[in-house]
Amino acid sequence: MPAMHPADFTPPMLHGVSASKVFLKPSPSSIQTVFAYMCLQFPHIEAAEWQQRFMDGLIYDAKGQQLRIDSAFQAGSHVFYYRFLKREIHVPFEHAILFENDDLLVIDKPHFLTISPTGQYVQETLLVRLKNQMGNEQLSPIHRLDRETAGVVLFSKRPETRGIYQQMFADRQVQKTYHAVAPYDSGLQFPQTVRLNMDKGQPFYTMQVCEGTPNSETEIQLLEHNQLWAKYLLKPHTGKQHQLRVHLSHLGLPIKNDPFYPKIAHKAGDDFTSPLQLLAKHLEFKDPVTFEGMQFSSKMELAL
Repeated sequence: MPAMHPADFTPPMLHGVSASKVFLKPSPSSIQTVFAYMCLQFPHIEAAEWQQRFMDGLIYDAKGQQLRIDSAFQAGSHVFYYRFLKREIHVPFEHAILFENDDLLVIDKPHFLTISPTGQYVQETLLVRLKNQMGNEQLSPIHRLDRETAGVVLFSKRPETRGIYQQMFADRQVQKTYHAVAPYDSGLQFPQTVRLNMDKGQPFYTMQVCEGTPNSETEIQLLEHNQLWAKYLLKPHTGKQHQLRVHLSHLGLPIKNDPFYPKIAHKAGDDFTSPLQLLAKHLEFKDPVTFEGMQFSSKMELAL
């Protein structure tokens, strides 16, 4: 990392990873070093991993000085650190750029690729891959797709206009169209609109249907089918977590290869054999910066 004047220190991007900032809060007197503080604050990360990060020169103080494992703890200041994993499962699928201008980057995301660093993925995430590819540390996703879901996702290139695009999604000014492959049931009539009250389920990363006023709505159309499977067109009018997966499962039509609904069926992290058959196929909106009509479609297709 290049030397910087303390007053000008802004941690640079390193291998596509931006530095995280941690404020050092007052702590027990037994905490004498920054190393001990980080181990206390992040108990899910092994001490050996923090030790390695200090040894690799990945921890900096507010002035840009590299910290050692014995660097003294000072409450009220802050430190920067970079997150890397010793072992990370390679995701053997590539994204594609569908469109780019001064403010937006539109990506066709493959299945199995998490959007942002989390848990067991850092380098093998779409955001870090794009930062490495584009050399733009300011890249940030404007909305989200599940790791299991493929298709169109928008990234902001500039902080100056990011909030405008995020508000566009918050105000539901974006028309989203998904495709899904799920069982065919001749007893169900389409098109139909599903309205359900959804809330957090158990385990915590799932959602469940509850009694009460509906807070989620999806329009569902039947595109094609054979005797066993059908392709459905889904237009969510709300944006609840796992909404499309829960709505189809509630109809007795769980999406093909869904590991969560109707029951949990975890797979190994390196098992890429059965992607969830859910695709963010199309996005359409009026650009709040240029006022142009914008529409983007995934080049991927789901087959019965």
